Amino acid sequence: MASVREGDEGAAVDVVQERLRRWRLVLGGDAADGTGCALFGRDAAMDGALAALYGKGDKPHAGRAGQDRSAGLGASAPSVARWLGDIRTYFPASVVQVMQRDAIDRLGLSTLLLEPEMLEAVEADVHLVGTLLSLNKAMPETTKETARAVVRKVVEDLEKRLATRTRATLTGALDRSARISRPRHHDIDWNRTIAANLKHYLPEYRTIVPERLIGYGRAAQSVKKEVVLCIDQSGSMAASVVYASVFGAVLASMRSISTRLVVFDTAVVDLTDQLDDPVDVLFGTQLGGGTDINRALAYCQSQITRPAETVVVLISDLYEGGIRNEMLKRVAAMQASGVQFVTLLALSDEGAPAYDREHAAALAALGAPAFACTPDLFPEVMAAAIEKRPLPVPETA
Repeated sequence: MASVREGDEGAAVDVVQERLRRWRLVLGGDAADGTGCALFGRDAAMDGALAALYGKGDKPHAGRAGQDRSAGLGASAPSVARWLGDIRTYFPASVVQVMQRDAIDRLGLSTLLLEPEMLEAVEADVHLVGTLLSLNKAMPETTKETARAVVRKVVEDLEKRLATRTRATLTGALDRSARISRPRHHDIDWNRTIAANLKHYLPEYRTIVPERLIGYGRAAQSVKKEVVLCIDQSGSMAASVVYASVFGAVLASMRSISTRLVVFDTAVVDLTDQLDDPVDVLFGTQLGGGTDINRALAYCQSQITRPAETVVVLISDLYEGGIRNEMLKRVAAMQASGVQFVTLLALSDEGAPAYDREHAAALAALGAPAFACTPDLFPEVMAAAIEKRPLPVPETA
């Protein structure tokens, strides 16, 4: 019994030591951290990588005056590249991406991304792509090819993750939207058929006689839905621009959907002719600047030729710099003509965005609820819009 208790006590000591180790890494080792825990080897190296980003220093980093935190990274690409290599050694990719983002935001390292050796060291993700796009105009020629390679890797990974499910979901929606009245047995839409034949219910047999069958059609290649993606390219929408460009390319690859992609700030740019390559689309955007939603919707409205078969998706935080009342009138006019209008406050995994609540409420009053949408939910939203059924608005919207 004594040996068992000794084993239990040893395990308890190990648990306590592990907790102290973790707290020591979190607190950073200042005199007041209270852990009394020393770090060696790999733990010491991890602590050094964390301290370089989150530790307190005597002087703030150049260009970030007024802050009391300083990186031990220095203001040169080689030292930052070494640090990036270290954190990729010690931490999983998801943590590396967070630390990269913090380094860019806290320490003003965006300009170092203009150097090829820096880009080759980073862990590429959607947020990094957004940063690169915002630096596009300032990027020297020597860096552009490296930047395109980084962006292409992220885009290809996103396409692998999203394309198959998107095509399958929307193909099913297109098929179901082509209703036929003499379907084959396996094409019968039983819910609609039962609803249409309730008056033929026979109580004595407890059954319904389906005098009229309603079925799913098979959408012919020549039958197309029109989809217009209207994307706000203001700086806060960077991740949404990346995802929307990828989805635009996926939709454009489907023969039964005619896709148009429009980006805007105070100007409007139609990037439809570049949809075969979402990397070209992304480098055709210009993140930042003001916002004129009304002007963008006016352009989109002018391109609609089959309103009853058209879905317009506005992706914007709704901070309007144009004419608010005209914007709302334009949305109402499109809806009255038969257009399915969808408003997404964000298309990303970043959670609830900041947005103009007054404009969102006004759109909701028109029957166009505005909500944030994750990339995984987007195919379902588009399928509902194509079938003209209620949108799957998240409960947290």
